[in-house]
Amino acid sequence: MSETIPPVLPLELVDKCIGSQIWVLMKTDKEFTGILRGFDQFVNMVLEDVSEYEWTSEGLIRTHLDQILLNGNNICVLIPGGAGPNETL
Repeated sequence: MSETIPPVLPLELVDKCIGSQIWVLMKTDKEFTGILRGFDQFVNMVLEDVSEYEWTSEGLIRTHLDQILLNGNNICVLIPGGAGPNETL
């Protein structure tokens, strides 16, 4: 007999990530890792202790930011606990 698992809404999963490390892949060539501090119903996100990664023709560029607000319209993938791209910087 199979146990029925109740459905989980996407915002519930994001809510469980508050206060944790998250890796965010954008629709552009940018990625961010940081501590998720909050979000709204549009998945606009506030991250702290952020590493911004940008893929350019010269390679991967990493920039540190104290805090950032990401527009949910530009977010493509969220990876809870993600440490970001393997960097050789």
